Amino acid sequence: MEMLVIVTENAPPRLRGRLAVWCLEVRAGVYVGKYSRKVREMIWDQIAYGIEEGSAVLAWSTNTEEGFDLLTCGKNRRIPIEFDGAKLVEFLPPDEVIEIEDPNC
Repeated sequence: MEMLVIVTENAPPRLRGRLAVWCLEVRAGVYVGKYSRKVREMIWDQIAYGIEEGSAVLAWSTNTEEGFDLLTCGKNRRIPIEFDGAKLVEFLPPDEVIEIEDPNC
């Protein structure tokens, strides 16, 4: 079982309601839970399918140097990248907001 955190922006009400069934909504658009890898992947599939014009990030605990991993989906200025084996976040200029082409999204 892994601790997971989901943060959504401009998510449709239907998706927010669905996430609230699985996780505790600690603030508007911020959800926490503790699930297996299989359930986490199922939740991510639901997010990717229902995010519409919003964006989301899913972070979970792992046995890596950072102690976590993450996925992003939707239109966002923050793009996850790897640099020398470390997961970092790259910021794009405000006028270059792109739709993330994540194969998991």
